[in-house]
Amino acid sequence: MLSYLNKKIISFMDWFVERHDDTAFMVRVNKKLYEGGTFQKIEIYSTPLGKMLVLDGKIQFTEKDEMMYHEMLVHVPMMMHPSPEKVLIIGGGDGGAAREALKYEPSSITIVEIDREVVEKCKEIIKIDGGALNDKRVRILYEDGIKFVRECEEHFDVVIVDGTDPNIFSSHIASRQFYEKASKISDIMVTQSQSPFFQPDYFKAIAKNSSFLKNRRFYISYMPSYPSGLWSFMISGDYELNEEQIKKRWEERNVETLHYNPDMHLASFALPEWMKKML
Repeated sequence: MLSYLNKKIISFMDWFVERHDDTAFMVRVNKKLYEGGTFQKIEIYSTPLGKMLVLDGKIQFTEKDEMMYHEMLVHVPMMMHPSPEKVLIIGGGDGGAAREALKYEPSSITIVEIDREVVEKCKEIIKIDGGALNDKRVRILYEDGIKFVRECEEHFDVVIVDGTDPNIFSSHIASRQFYEKASKISDIMVTQSQSPFFQPDYFKAIAKNSSFLKNRRFYISYMPSYPSGLWSFMISGDYELNEEQIKKRWEERNVETLHYNPDMHLASFALPEWMKKML
């Protein structure tokens, strides 16, 4: 009996477990590739889903499903802008958002990331950026995104907020003050807005604090390794949500994707009734 229990314990220790209030998500671990961090705890694992980035105990992505998140975060606003030349990414230290934005051949991308170690270790170990973090059009600023936006005098075509789960550094990017300033320096702004199912309080806070924004809408997609698998995004600004226009731009721009397409784009704005009531 003891031998059996020991085997069960050893087996359980081979899994990474992301815990929430009443649920958990488990991924079998082959090997821990890195652990460190000054601003936040950074862990990188080798798993059957590919390399996996974990910050403060929360899964940020796995190699197998990261495109589902990054493509829906980036291509929806980029396809809705008539000419996305200047892009600002708040967060995004793994380079996935920059990788997708570069497919539109912008003149410049500015990444504002507070944690240099995240960028360095993602470039060194995970490499989902595909070289984007070394692209000459990409400028990386290691500073607080809130401070940058508050003091920014530049104007961007698209602002993409690629924040982490709510923590001491990211919670302010869900504030009304942040949305006010970010909307003034951009034509279109988009942010990931967490799981409306398992993180309803944070989702509602984003909805409340962004309610004044022009053309503010929420859209949804799925991300298997995120809480509940259902993920949400908020977009606002001067954009077109027209089936004919989106499909035309898709054809003209000839952007290669693994997940996003015009049908996904348009369908993502159809919300279930329970979400409509939350909003």
